Amino acid sequence: MKLSDYVIDTLVGEGVTHIFEVCGGALAHLLDSMYEREDIKAVSMHHEMAAAIAAEGYSRISDNLGIAMATSGPGATNLITGIGSCFFDSIPSMFITGQVNTYEYKFDKPVRQIGFQETDIVNIVKPIVQDAALIVEEDQIKYLMERLIYRAKHGRPGPVLLDIPLNIQCGEIDPESIDSFIYPEEKYDVSDETMGIVVDLLLNSSSRPVVLAGGGVRLSNAYHELLKFIKKTKIPVVTSLMGIDSFPHDHESFIGMIGTYGNRYANLALANADLVLALGTRLDTRQTGTDTKSFLRDAKIIHVDIDPNELNNKIKADIPLNADVKTFLMKLNNKISKYNSNQIIGWKDKIKFLKNKYNSNQITENDSIDPNFLMSCLSDFLPDNAIVCVDVGQNQIWAAQSLEIKKNQRFLTQGGMASIGSALPLAIGASFANPDTTIVVITGDGGFQLNIQELQTVYHHNLPIKIVLLNNYCYGMIKQFQEQYFECRFQSTVEGYSSPNFQDVVSAYKLQVQKISTAIEIDDALETLFKDKKANFLEVDINPELKALPKLSVNKPIEDQEPLLPLEELKSIMIIDILDKDGE
Repeated sequence: MKLSDYVIDTLVGEGVTHIFEVCGGALAHLLDSMYEREDIKAVSMHHEMAAAIAAEGYSRISDNLGIAMATSGPGATNLITGIGSCFFDSIPSMFITGQVNTYEYKFDKPVRQIGFQETDIVNIVKPIVQDAALIVEEDQIKYLMERLIYRAKHGRPGPVLLDIPLNIQCGEIDPESIDSFIYPEEKYDVSDETMGIVVDLLLNSSSRPVVLAGGGVRLSNAYHELLKFIKKTKIPVVTSLMGIDSFPHDHESFIGMIGTYGNRYANLALANADLVLALGTRLDTRQTGTDTKSFLRDAKIIHVDIDPNELNNKIKADIPLNADVKTFLMKLNNKISKYNSNQIIGWKDKIKFLKNKYNSNQITENDSIDPNFLMSCLSDFLPDNAIVCVDVGQNQIWAAQSLEIKKNQRFLTQGGMASIGSALPLAIGASFANPDTTIVVITGDGGFQLNIQELQTVYHHNLPIKIVLLNNYCYGMIKQFQEQYFECRFQSTVEGYSSPNFQDVVSAYKLQVQKISTAIEIDDALETLFKDKKANFLEVDINPELKALPKLSVNKPIEDQEPLLPLEELKSIMIIDILDKDGE
């Protein structure tokens, strides 16, 4: 059979239904192998960056491989931002690039280029992939496809890349007679003895426990096991940014998001804990603050992660466990028969007090729109199975702080790479993975312009994507940074920055548009946004002076976010000792 047919057949065998691509000459045979197939479809995007991010969104909703294809040279290099995002956020994905014919490829010759658009994409992306390979013999294809798919999905998942020269694509192979990949044995286990210690710490030795749920909870499909564990124990739960949809926000045990821009009450709860069970999170400085010595200084830490390199990396755990989160929680649930949650009633009352005192979803006056209040309102309109795709910047923080994500809803955003402009292509990928679901995009005026061309993809495929654009007429997050550290010299965030009339631009893509600027208009606008399954666009005027708060500054402990609380107030709500100005 033709090698390009084998590649597509293999992806179909993996359950892949859509491939996101931008056409090019070096992809010719692979594209032709998809022509008029019913079991898999090509989704033609309008920029390779968007195709790569759409593959990310598809993977996160389908729990399967996301696939993006691009031609050689600029097509391949344009995928890199999406590849990096999949790597840093551990998204199983495969990127297939066309390459010049092998007889045009330079290999080890000391020249820059021989073939037109020849680029050594394999070596370019090696630092940000699980595996990458250039195929130079047709009989390598079965082994390489199997190896790459395995490495994308197993252990800590992530992206892989296969570079296929044009003459190799059209080669003939006999799949039954060529070499296969030998799958290694995997074992991530926690001994019964260690599980006994964990159970004793959680149930008997702690009066202020907290579960910190990271992105690994969703990646390992441990969502229901976590719910089961909390139903048994009623231990309070906080999440990282990437773990926001790992636990339902309307559950009585949910507190909020922690970290640099976390909910103040969630940070205070975590800071006062005496035991933290950290699940599938790398505990990076956006969660812990830059002063890592102050983080959980009076708490024992049980840290569970599939990647051994993340254990004891920045934060030393009392019990570091190299394990799959789902497998760990299944064993933990089997170990726990009953738990007297009365012993943490006082702790939960304390958290409830903090949450009521420092809730930022304030009702605003009619002449302005507070973004946190807007997000709180939006929560009431989201369909039960909505997928919310959030861009990067202030809009991401306001959404993460104040959206209420319920049991069957999802929240997708980028963490490690964090590229502005990612929300719309994430939504497109998510929509193809779950075509009957309403998808909501939350974006800003700056980020939206980076992939605005994908409105044509939304229109062409009639995707049910609702776009909420928060327009503060600047790059607000960087402007906020410049105000704090650069004496309000707003170079390139205000000075030199501009945006178009979004009502005109989006209308040109034949989407319904509306715009509001006062709080009294919010409910009617949201009702219109969700009145049917069609794509729709809502622009919301936001005061450029508004900031994403609270915020943790450099070298501050997580309980001491800005705007700073009065010292006596902070002392009164802290259970553990506060740090003095020297961090002691």
